[in-house]
Amino acid sequence: MKSSFKNILQFGWKYKGYAFLNIIFNIFYAFFSALSFISLIPMLNVLFETTESRIKPASYQGIFNIHHYIRDSLNYFISQRLVYDKEGTLLLVIGLVLSLFFLKNICNYLALYYITFLRNGIIKDLRNRIYFKIISLPISYFSKKRKGDLMAKITSDVTELQISFLSILELIVREPLTIIFSITAMLFFSLKLTLFVLLFIPVSGFLISRIGKKLKNRSDKIQQEQGDFLSLIDETVNGQKIIKTFSAGDHFKEKFKAATKRFYVFSNQFLHRASLAGPSSEFLGIVAIGLLLWFGGKMVLIEGSISGTSFIVYMGLAYNILTPAKAISKASYSIKKGSAAAERILDILNTKDQLKDSPNALKMDNLKRSIKFDKVAFRYEEIPVLEDVSFEILKGQMIAVVGPSGSGKTTLTYLLNRFYDTDQGNLTIDGIPINKIKKESLFEKIGMVTQESILFNDTVYNNLKLGNSKASFNAIQSAAIAANADEFIQKLPNGYNTKIGDSGNILSGGQKQRLTIARALLKDPELLILDEATSALDTEAEQKVQHALMELMKNRTSLVIAHRLSTIKKADLILVLKKGKIVGSGTHKNLLETSKEYNNWVQIQRMD
Repeated sequence: MKSSFKNILQFGWKYKGYAFLNIIFNIFYAFFSALSFISLIPMLNVLFETTESRIKPASYQGIFNIHHYIRDSLNYFISQRLVYDKEGTLLLVIGLVLSLFFLKNICNYLALYYITFLRNGIIKDLRNRIYFKIISLPISYFSKKRKGDLMAKITSDVTELQISFLSILELIVREPLTIIFSITAMLFFSLKLTLFVLLFIPVSGFLISRIGKKLKNRSDKIQQEQGDFLSLIDETVNGQKIIKTFSAGDHFKEKFKAATKRFYVFSNQFLHRASLAGPSSEFLGIVAIGLLLWFGGKMVLIEGSISGTSFIVYMGLAYNILTPAKAISKASYSIKKGSAAAERILDILNTKDQLKDSPNALKMDNLKRSIKFDKVAFRYEEIPVLEDVSFEILKGQMIAVVGPSGSGKTTLTYLLNRFYDTDQGNLTIDGIPINKIKKESLFEKIGMVTQESILFNDTVYNNLKLGNSKASFNAIQSAAIAANADEFIQKLPNGYNTKIGDSGNILSGGQKQRLTIARALLKDPELLILDEATSALDTEAEQKVQHALMELMKNRTSLVIAHRLSTIKKADLILVLKKGKIVGSGTHKNLLETSKEYNNWVQIQRMD
């Protein structure tokens, strides 16, 4: 728990100036908090006419008797004024009390004002760090994690930190100092009474801490369940067509009800236990006050070792201790709850990127000769996907890969993008192992168009500009024209400034695919990867996209994975993949003569 808190607080280092100001004003708050109660003594003495008359001013007897000096000086000053101006003296002491309480509250406000910058700054930087980490993590990480769980971590977990964990920052200085200053003042009134108070506080603190022992585990379960039903919501929204077509609504309703029921049960268990914090600490505080009244009352009425007015002020100081002590006891609940959220967040931030660039990684220049797969093998967890795959893509060549689903075609593109590393064999670009090339420079050279048109909820213009952030509007429009997309873009309500909705849902499949092709054209990549770019389109849309693809592949090195015969007929080399192995290679004409698997594939295409 301590390490989680420490790791989260490291994000606050850049805001240390605000932390320093918070500490300064909290010190003044604690000081004025104690002083404001002490200032009640002269007012009460005036009201009850118990001010001790002094004929001469007090004399200073050293630092250990400073409280006697202050008390006697006040008595001398007030007793002198009371002789000729009782009302004015009353107004004076009331003004003193009001001034000290005013200063106390101003300092409290300023302390909270500056800590706000620290708390919100940590939350802002934490969210940014999580998002940047998500951007940098390899594809393999997301294949093992649920999207809803990641969303829960960056939203509800971070919010939980802000509400419960980082609120403790307000208590770290203010409440302990309030207790210290108050106890210091109380010692001057009565050592015996103060020792009694100090004995009771640890006992009540221990009892309260026992109640919150299991809060952290319950909070962790709550956050996990929230991640589960967020994932279910995401799946439901994305799969609406299938859910409706297969009349699966009742099934998903039951799944969601089960998820929210678990969340309901864990939330109730957590909140029932957490709700004990307030009443239990409140009751223990009242018990402490009752015992203090009994013990101190005897000292006033029987022993006469402390005056009535001093005891009233002493009770105020005791209450001034109980309030922050109660806040600190409640804070333990917040820390337990917040530490569960912190650990879930740190789980992302501490994830090691197994595909991180090596220290001696090289920047990839232009492709000069070739890309070579040499006896490459790859497993996804324990499942073999590729085995002993060897081929070479010479600069400027178009290499096509065909084969049944599950044969490993798309995995080739993942390895070439270095979304994964090979398990065996070598994948080199111009003789340099791909894991020795800086990923950023590799991605700069690659353009990719996939079967799924990945677009974002933004304008057409901004979606295309992802291909080249420095491109002018004329360059963007030229790429759209080349991709056979400009015509339909111009017909949109706001042309290039039209927002296309989530995943481009206001566009047809063919229109979306032409936008992705235009984006790739704008990037002008050296190496082009087409992963079944036309397989999801109807014949008319395919013809329009095919024209755009031909424009895109001109004078480029290309790796093409296709279901459609029309896409690959002109390939320099066609590879036939089956169960992760190359079972045939050659031109379209050669393979028709030599490969049974390729012939079968061609027959299927012609039947389509």
